[in-house]
Amino acid sequence: MWVEKQGKLVKEFKFKDFKEAIDFINCIAEICERENHHPEIYNEYNRLILSFCTHDEGGKITDKDFLLTRLIDEIV
Repeated sequence: MWVEKQGKLVKEFKFKDFKEAIDFINCIAEICERENHHPEIYNEYNRLILSFCTHDEGGKITDKDFLLTRLIDEIV
């Protein structure tokens, strides 16, 4: 579940290992490039935290962020 934390939409993911986490990052990278909207990514071995806000709008959560979180949830 995506939660609002410090003005961003944030979700933590856990994978079986580092490679699976990196494969997921590469998968969502294609979506983010296509939509021209990119998350902040924190990766620690099999743990991944994605954070979305729209920097062009002063760091606020916008429709772009909600769209990307929905698209990412569809592939999980």
